[in-house]
Parts: sequence; structure tokens; C-alpha cells
Amino acid sequence: MAAARERRLPQLHLTLDAPTWAFRCPAPAPVTAATPSTSAARPDGEFRLSDFDRLSVLGRGNGGTVHKVTHRRTSALYALKIIHRGHPGADEEVEVVRRVDSPHIVRCHSVLLTGSGDSALLLELMDGGSLDSLVRAGQGGFPESALAEVAAQALSGLAYLRARRVVHRDIKPANLLVNSAGQVKIADFGIAEVVSRAGKYRAAYEGTAAYMSPERFDTERSLHVAGDEEGPVDPYAADVWGLGVTVLELLMGRYPLLPAGQELSWAALMCAVCFGELPALPDGAASPELRGFVAACLQKDHRKRASVAELLVHPFVAGRDVAASRRALREVIDQRCR
Repeated sequence: MAAARERRLPQLHLTLDAPTWAFRCPAPAPVTAATPSTSAARPDGEFRLSDFDRLSVLGRGNGGTVHKVTHRRTSALYALKIIHRGHPGADEEVEVVRRVDSPHIVRCHSVLLTGSGDSALLLELMDGGSLDSLVRAGQGGFPESALAEVAAQALSGLAYLRARRVVHRDIKPANLLVNSAGQVKIADFGIAEVVSRAGKYRAAYEGTAAYMSPERFDTERSLHVAGDEEGPVDPYAADVWGLGVTVLELLMGRYPLLPAGQELSWAALMCAVCFGELPALPDGAASPELRGFVAACLQKDHRKRASVAELLVHPFVAGRDVAASRRALREVIDQRCR
């Protein structure tokens, strides 16, 4: 089965472990008066691309590039995401970012005209980079108190998206951005989907294989249609799986579902995700609450996987010391962005 599916991989919009947007901690701006982009969202057309100077590249992906930019008149800092014309999902991403407005989602201030047919999203700048960049800083895993805050804020973002029938489909450390205030926000809606009121959505092999849920590896089961003998697949369950892998990765300081150093081939990932056991954590490496939270996220049967609403009241999240958890997360961000 693995060999048959691997032959189909070139036709898929799929990556293995490489993040779609490899956000780094933004470099200090050369303009000392610059301030983060925290102003209210503005209607399309109020900003122009010519109003901004590009300072540095924050990340690159298959579909385009994200730049750190400054507004010439106000010196406010933003992230500018240029999506290349014709890239699959470009129209859907613009639709989704226009639909959402939440403190747990990276804010889109405006959709700008480029003159070349590319889409340009003027986004809130997250000055701490991504959780992926913090893990790759090479200082080991996150303390558990910081993990609880990451989980709580990401779940709040997923709850907001579900209320608006949006499935992200690529939850991973690279797509969870942070700032120096200790906020965690969901980013990159390049393969997001709006679920119809009838409960249907576009089932497709897109995203990052390392964070895909078992049901998304099976094209037949991933079709969301009425009359399935097992019942329709809950499209939101895949985002819970991605969050579970993310939390486990932040705890271990490396990708958790394969042994350290093993190449992340598609076949190895498919076997690990669909059939492998969760990694054994040493005694004392995690509390019972954290172990239970990860296990609830990483149920291979999507019907047994915890929902976002259930995870928000899980003891690992609801029972945390909020002030201590936020402080721990801010300390991690500060230490690893130096």
C-alpha cells in the first residue's frame, strides 16, 4: 500500500517536514521609531504597495514570500505576504483572511493590489517568529507550563475558526506565530477550507505530511460524504491532530513521531502516523495531565479524538496557572529570540 501511494505523491500538493512558511525571529528594524502593526484592520484599497519599504525576508514557501516591511509615513511594521499568481489556494486564502478577525489569528490589515496579478496580504507582524523557529533555536523542549499556554491559545483560535466553519488543515509549529507579549496566533491559510453549511468540504492531499492525521492519509475515508458506513469524517478533527503533534514536538524538542535522526520520507511518515505507537516519554518528562492531553489529540480514529471544545476544558489547559504559564511562555520567546 505504501509503495502504491508513494507513486502518486508527485501529483499531490504535499510537503514532508519543510514548513510552508519558515518564519524566523524578525531582525531589529533600522528605523528606531517603528512600532508593531497593532492598528485596526483597514478596508482594502486604503493602503498601497508603494506605501511600504521592504526590510527583510521573514519566510519563503512554494507559493511566495513573506517580507518584513515598514510603512513610510507612520514607520509601523507589518508582514507582507506575496502569493504568486496561479498558486493553488490563493483565492481561498484571501477569502478566509477576509472572513476572520480574532486575537488568536494573525490579523490581515488589507489585501493589496500588486499590478502583476499576485496577491499581497498586509499582515500583523509577530515579532517572536514561529514556534518552529523557537524549537530550532536548539535549546531543547519547552517547559510544561509554557506548553499549556501554547495549547490554550491555539485551541482558542481553532474554536474561533470552527465557529466560522473554517478548517485550517496545516496546523504545525511553523504556522503558529508568537510575539514578545506571549501571544500565540494561527497563521497561513494557504490550504484552509470553508466547510459548507451542508457539512461538505474539499478533501485533498495538501499540507505537510508530518502533521497530517491518519484519516487524511486515506483518500477514500477523507471524503466527507453522507452515507459513509463509518459516518462522515469530521474535517475539524485533523486540526486537533496537528495540534497534538505540535505540542509533543515542543515538549521533545524534535519531530516526535519518528526516531531521532530518521529521514522523514513519505512512506515512513504514513506508517508512523497511521500505524505507529506514540513515543514513550521517560518518567518525569511530562505530567499525567500533559500525557492525557496529547493522547486525546492523537487518537488515530478521528471519532475517538477529542474535540476542540473538550480540549479547552481538559485539566492540562483549564487547570493551568494562567499567570505562570503566560510568564513561562514569554520567557521562552525572549530567551530564544535573542
